[in-house]
Amino acid sequence: MNKKIERNRQADKERTVTYAIRIAIYMRLSKTDETVAEESNSISMQRILIRKYIASHFEECEVMEYQDDGFSGTNFNRPGVQRLLEDARNEKFDCVVVKDFSRFGRDYMEVGAYLEQIFPFLGIRFISINDHYDSGSSQGNTADLVVNFKNLLYDLYSKDLSQKVKTSLRARKDGGQYVSGNAPFGYEKSPDDRHMLVICEDEAAVVRKIFSLALQGMTSSQTAKKLNLENIPTPVEFKIRKGKTSRKPKGDKFYWSSSTVCSILRNPVYAGDVEYGKTERGQVGGRNVLKARAEWKMIRNHHAPIIAREDFEELQKSRGKSSKKRTEGSRHPLIGKAICGCCKRNLRIKEGLNPYFTCHNRYVTGLEGCVSQVNVMFLEEVVLFWLEEYLEQLAKTESEKFVPEEDVLLTAEAIEKYIDSIVVSNEEEIEIRWKV
Repeated sequence: MNKKIERNRQADKERTVTYAIRIAIYMRLSKTDETVAEESNSISMQRILIRKYIASHFEECEVMEYQDDGFSGTNFNRPGVQRLLEDARNEKFDCVVVKDFSRFGRDYMEVGAYLEQIFPFLGIRFISINDHYDSGSSQGNTADLVVNFKNLLYDLYSKDLSQKVKTSLRARKDGGQYVSGNAPFGYEKSPDDRHMLVICEDEAAVVRKIFSLALQGMTSSQTAKKLNLENIPTPVEFKIRKGKTSRKPKGDKFYWSSSTVCSILRNPVYAGDVEYGKTERGQVGGRNVLKARAEWKMIRNHHAPIIAREDFEELQKSRGKSSKKRTEGSRHPLIGKAICGCCKRNLRIKEGLNPYFTCHNRYVTGLEGCVSQVNVMFLEEVVLFWLEEYLEQLAKTESEKFVPEEDVLLTAEAIEKYIDSIVVSNEEEIEIRWKV
């Protein structure tokens, strides 16, 4: 104990004070942290610890706060951390301070990439208080080995915890409990039993209207356009009215889309059934993968239906005959990255002799500024050109750590790794937003 006190005293003597820099503090609390009631991990306690550290190590500094409450650290798809990374790219701060590495993230590979490549590339100092890590003073030998080992332990802990949570949820679903975070549109969780669904009448009226139009022969696009023309609130707008979300629209307002209508018409929940076990996640923090339909599970007559079973089944048969089956492996690597510069929604590909990207949303919203068409081959050439330029510049900046491939290919892996989004207004206005 005396040795530890002596070490702390020595550290205090060697402590240096940094002046007039901009500091970003990041705090995270997952739902798992809440269930185990670790007060030391609460947002308020993290804030107190970090603010105390800043007060003793920095002076005359501007401090910005970023936080994620109720989000897992197994990936970086969190609003708070995404805002932090966006501000980092825009040079809004010079230093990031966290309580420990696990608050920033539990995927040791991704955390390592930010510590060793991305933050140094952006000229940002990173401090993890409880791990005694400061990139401004790390020599890169023993310190970096300790960092990597700690991140590996966080990753292994997260994987073990994830498996336990998954097993518990599966048992509750098999027992007939509805355990999803949000009730589907048209329903709400019963105040008497949060694991049961009851009909929400104002939303259910919209669901009935959608099914009625479909049974009359309207397509999903026609239905979406009619709902927009009649100013019928979207599911998100119902949530906003009830104070369940503060989400903002990508464009000027929320619109019904054909995909939203399709998802409602396909969902057996409206016939009183609950379908689950449709996806599985290969690794912690990874993406969900759709399982074979034969492996899905269903509980019939789980709750009160909004639509008669006969009507639901009749509609599925008629839609099944006209629907197109997507071929395996046909997904283009730019799908999900290319977005419309007007409404900010994802562009779709129209196949044919000369395939092109188009904004399907213009058919249901009537917005004149939405992308009509951009040739697929042209967009590929533009993205590939700027990807090569970007990697060449990255190689010059990070010559010791980054070795580019000899031939840059426009693959899904390369696009996912380096490109955040591609904003397309027309062939003369294309903006590529990089992840770094």
